[in-house]
Amino acid sequence: MSLKLYYDFLSQPSRALYILLKTSKLPFEDCPVALRNGAHLNDEFKYNVSRFQKVPVIHDGDFKLTESVAILRYLSREKNLPEFWYPKDSKKQARVDEFLEWQHNNVRAFCALYFQKKWLFPIITGKEMEPKKLAGYKKRMEDCLDSMEILWLSNGKYICGDNLTAADLWAACEVEQPRLASYDPTVGRPILGAWLDRVRSELGENYRVAHEILNKIATKSQKAKM
Repeated sequence: MSLKLYYDFLSQPSRALYILLKTSKLPFEDCPVALRNGAHLNDEFKYNVSRFQKVPVIHDGDFKLTESVAILRYLSREKNLPEFWYPKDSKKQARVDEFLEWQHNNVRAFCALYFQKKWLFPIITGKEMEPKKLAGYKKRMEDCLDSMEILWLSNGKYICGDNLTAADLWAACEVEQPRLASYDPTVGRPILGAWLDRVRSELGENYRVAHEILNKIATKSQKAKM
């Protein structure tokens, strides 16, 4: 088996690629990386897996590639990836690209920053962020989630219309992340909630498996909050 996927289920784009490969029935070798243990920070990982020391990463034979969107496009060109993920039609593909480019500095950035400041960094440093600063991160995330409903989900069942694409998968994995910090992104956002339910349902067991760790931590965090 020439294709290897290095991933961690606490990484949003790692989950997206895992679900993509599993749902597409593309054979690959599972290479989990325990980021929480610093498994990506040693020289072996740096020189043999990825010079950026991040996940996700694929190895296709002796070809190494990082960045999940670049990997999606590579798989679309080089493997038997079902076309609905990343359409061959130029205009339909451009719509998927439009969202994937937008999300970097929007839903990915703001959901990840809130998750990091509220949940991850306090675990690492043992210090809570000052409430006023944290409120600023929360406000920017909430404004972005509101924008998702208005800009991307108001004209169809999915981000690019009535059919699921990679845009939905990448977005869903980002929108799930704040749940680790006891924040439910669907509360007060019925359009976003209905869309997320559709994505979860359509991707079924593969989506559930990729989010199993997240769901356990989110449940535990919610109970601790009560």
